[in-house]
Amino acid sequence: MDNLTGFQRDLLYVITGADQPSGQDVKEEIEEYYTAEINHGRLYPNLDTLVNDELVEKGELDRRTNYYAITEAGEQAIQDRREWEDQYI
Repeated sequence: MDNLTGFQRDLLYVITGADQPSGQDVKEEIEEYYTAEINHGRLYPNLDTLVNDELVEKGELDRRTNYYAITEAGEQAIQDRREWEDQYI
């Protein structure tokens, strides 16, 4: 997870806490934390990075809507990160 930006890490946490959220669901949830509106040009390339890194899988809900789900590798990355953070907090 050390190669992810903070924004990508936050997206991973949001996806982990939801049940196969759509991109719009992720956007709405992340905007509750960030003070600025998150545009599609920022959101979807970062979601694609998580998919390409195999931390998240992307599937199709219908012809227009994709869902995102955490993978085992993503769960392990979060666990590793939390253990690292616990050393310092």
